Amino acid sequence: MNFDYDVIVVGAGHAGCEAACAAANMGSKTLLITMDMNKIAQMSCNPAIGGIAKGQIVREIDALGGQMGIVIDRSAIQFRMLNRSKGPAMWSPRSQADRKQFIENWTNILSHTDNLYMWQDTVTELVFDEKSGSHNTLSEAQSNEASTISNEHCKRLKVVGVKTQLGVKMTAKAVVLTNGTFLDGIMHFGKVQVSGGRISEPASHGIAEQLSGIGFCTARMKTGTPCRIDGKTIDFGACTEQIGDDDFHHFSFMENEQRRLKQRSCWITYTNEKTHEILRSGLKDSPLYNGQIQSIGPRYCPSIETKIVTFADKTSHQLFIEPEGVDSNEYYLNGFSSSMPLDIQIRAIHTIRGLEEAEIYRPGYAIEYNYFDPTQLYHTLETKLVENLFFAGQINGTTGYEEAGGQGLVAGINAHRKIKGEEAFTLSRDEAYIGVLIDDLVTKGVDEPYRMFTSRAEYRILLRQDNADRRLTERGYEIGLVKEDRHSQYMEKKQHIDTILELASNTNIRPADINSFLRSKGSSEISYGTKLRDLVARPELSLKDFISEVESLRILTEHIKNNYDEVLEAAEIEIKYAGYIERERELAEKLHRHDNIPLRGRLDYNSIQSLSTEARQKLTRINPANIGQASRIPGISPNDINILLVLLGR
Repeated sequence: MNFDYDVIVVGAGHAGCEAACAAANMGSKTLLITMDMNKIAQMSCNPAIGGIAKGQIVREIDALGGQMGIVIDRSAIQFRMLNRSKGPAMWSPRSQADRKQFIENWTNILSHTDNLYMWQDTVTELVFDEKSGSHNTLSEAQSNEASTISNEHCKRLKVVGVKTQLGVKMTAKAVVLTNGTFLDGIMHFGKVQVSGGRISEPASHGIAEQLSGIGFCTARMKTGTPCRIDGKTIDFGACTEQIGDDDFHHFSFMENEQRRLKQRSCWITYTNEKTHEILRSGLKDSPLYNGQIQSIGPRYCPSIETKIVTFADKTSHQLFIEPEGVDSNEYYLNGFSSSMPLDIQIRAIHTIRGLEEAEIYRPGYAIEYNYFDPTQLYHTLETKLVENLFFAGQINGTTGYEEAGGQGLVAGINAHRKIKGEEAFTLSRDEAYIGVLIDDLVTKGVDEPYRMFTSRAEYRILLRQDNADRRLTERGYEIGLVKEDRHSQYMEKKQHIDTILELASNTNIRPADINSFLRSKGSSEISYGTKLRDLVARPELSLKDFISEVESLRILTEHIKNNYDEVLEAAEIEIKYAGYIERERELAEKLHRHDNIPLRGRLDYNSIQSLSTEARQKLTRINPANIGQASRIPGISPNDINILLVLLGR
C-alpha cells in the first residue's frame, strides 16, 4: 500500500473534515487520519450549529464551497433565526442537530469525495525533512523565545509526513493538524482525573512534546460540558417550550427543500437559590477552585460553578433542555456545564423545576488540553516555524465547532495552494467573520478560548448572514472550491437581486396609484412621484407588500424560480440599510489603505530605537504582514505606526 499523499489532515473533527474536503475537492490527494471512524465530526458538547456570529461563519463556509452548512441542514431537528428583533446585521441562524445524523451525513460526504482517503490510527510524531532548517531542536532559552522566530530570521524546518501509533510512516507535501482537545487531554470529574480527549476516547501524546521541543510556544486551556439527561425522567410540563422557526431560512445556499427531519422543541427552565446553595457547598471539591485545574476556561461560556461565584447576586440562571436527536431520549442541559463531583451535580439538578426526578446518562466534566499560541501562524494558518505545517481549530486556542470549521477550510485551501505553488488565500476583516477570526488569532493571540461574537467585527453591517454568498462565492469559484452548480445558482440569484434593486431605483410611483395602499398599511401618503426604493425603505413596509401594487415588480418576481424568499429578503435589506452599508464600505476602504502597505521582511524592528521596547518586541514576535495588521497588535500605539510609515517612505 502506498502511503504517499499531497496533504495529510490529522483529526476528523469539524476543522479536520472541512480541511480534508477542501484540499481534496481542489485536487490534492488527501488523507484524513482519525482515531475513530465512527465519530467523524462528533459534537463533543452542544448538539447544535450556529448562534450569534457563529451562524454567520457557517454561512461563509457554505458560500466558499465548504460542507458544514449542508450537513447541518440535512441533520437539523430545530432551526431558529436569532436576534430577529434587531437589525439584519445581528440575525444569526442556529440549528439543533440530530447528533447521529450529523456524523452520518459528514461520513457520507467524506466517503464520496474524490481524492480523499481515510485511515483510522493515532498520529504520534511528525516527520521533518532532515535537510531543511538549521536545527532539529532548540535550547530551553530558544524555546522561550520561539515566537520571535520567523521565515525571515531562520531557515525553517519542513514537514514531510507523519508516524502513527501502529508504526506506519506516511509522507505528504503538507500536513494540517486539527487535534481538538486531544493533545495531552485530561478530563476532570470532581477529584477524579482521567486521561482522554473526550469521554471514552483516549488522549493523543507525542505531537505536543515534539513541537515544544523544536520551539513552539504551547500552553493549556480548559473547556467543559454538562451532564446528559434521560428524557423519560424530565417533567416537560413544568418547563417552557421553545419551538423552532418554520420558514424558508437554511444554512446552506444550496438547500431549498423543507426540513428533512421531524422538528423538535427545546425547553427552558431555571436554577434557583437551593441549586446555588448545593453548588456552593461543593466548591471545595471543584477542580476549578481547589487548584486541580490551572488552565483558562471560556469566559463567555462559563461553568455553572463559575456563574454562581461571578454572579453571586443572581438568584437564578436560565437553562435550555435540548434534544440530541429525532428519536433519542438523551437531552443536553445547556448552561449547566460542570466539573463538580457527581453527587453534587445530581443533587443540584434535582432542585431544578422539571428535573426533580431526572436520571442522568453521564455527568458533566471539564477537560484540559494543549494548544499553541496562534501568533506563531501566518494568516494562511501555516506555522512560522515549520514550512507546510498548518494548524486549525482548538489547537489554535479557539472554542466552537463553527470557529474550527472556518479555520479548517482556510487551512485546507492553503495547504493545497502552497504545495501547488499558488498564491495564498486569505480573508480580510471586512470580507468575512472568518477573516476577523483568523486576524484576531494571529495578530492578538489568545488569553482564553476564543469565541466569535458580532461585537468583534468592525464591519458587521457588511458581514451579514444573508449576503455571505455575495461576499464569498466568487472567491471560492476563482480558487476552484466552488463548483459549477453552486456558481450558476449563485449567479442566477445575484442577477435577480440586482434586477430588483435596479427596478426599485428607476420605478416612479404616483400618489394616485399608491396612497390608498399606504393608508391601509398605516404609512404616510405621498404628495408627489416617489421612487419605489424610497417607499420600500420605510420601516413599516416590505418589498413583498408592493408585489401586488406595482405591476413591473410583480412580473419580475414571477420569473424567480429558485430561492424566491431569499432573493426578496436580500434585496429588501440592501434597500433599507443602503446608507449604513455605504458608510461601512467607506470605512473599510480606509482600513485597506494600511492593509495594502507591505511590512513583513522590510524592517529590522530591534534596530529602531525610536520605537518603544514593547513595540520592538511585539513587532518582532508577530512579524505583521502589513501596516494594517501591525496597527491591530495590542500595545502598538499610533505613534509607533507613524514611525513605521516614515521609515517606509510613506
